[in-house]
Amino acid sequence: MFSLVIQAGGQSTRMGEDKALKPFLGRPLIQHVIERLAPLADEILVTTNRPEDYAFLGHRLVPDLVPGRGSLGGLYTAVASAASPIVAVVACDMPFASAPLLETATRIMVREEADVVIAKTDEGYEPFHAVYRREMCVPAIQSAIEADKWKVIAWFPSVKIRELTPDEVSAADPNGRAFWNVNTPEEFAKAERLAKLSDD
Repeated sequence: MFSLVIQAGGQSTRMGEDKALKPFLGRPLIQHVIERLAPLADEILVTTNRPEDYAFLGHRLVPDLVPGRGSLGGLYTAVASAASPIVAVVACDMPFASAPLLETATRIMVREEADVVIAKTDEGYEPFHAVYRREMCVPAIQSAIEADKWKVIAWFPSVKIRELTPDEVSAADPNGRAFWNVNTPEEFAKAERLAKLSDD
């Protein structure tokens, strides 16, 4: 079990509207993502600088602790604001976010005493579908921000990273969709069609 933090801080420029609030299978996408993962969570938070837009969710809403620092600042807000020692951070635009994958990552974190358990795809690390150990990660991210670093993984060398193997990922996410994020109306429509066709 862990704190689940949903990141709702993006600009949604390619979507042309706030994708987190865009209806997906009849309800806002962010609500769909939360419902997929909520059974695992001890607490649920949403990071947003527009709390009035997300009040309907009924969860704790947290604005940026260090405004204007992009994705790294958003990750810092997520991990620092959580109450649990282990924090799962997921982007609001991942309609197939995987509870089994987060469960796997959490088990590995506890067993191997890792500070970050994260997948690495052809596009690189997936920091917004990953699990973090709060005690070690908060000071590391804080140091990176103070050093004026901007890359969301700039602080990784200072903590113990455990990469999920391809086999571990595919066992928990057999359809290979956990890291899909929807940025355009076309991607959104495709994800909705797939979601209607499957139980995933």
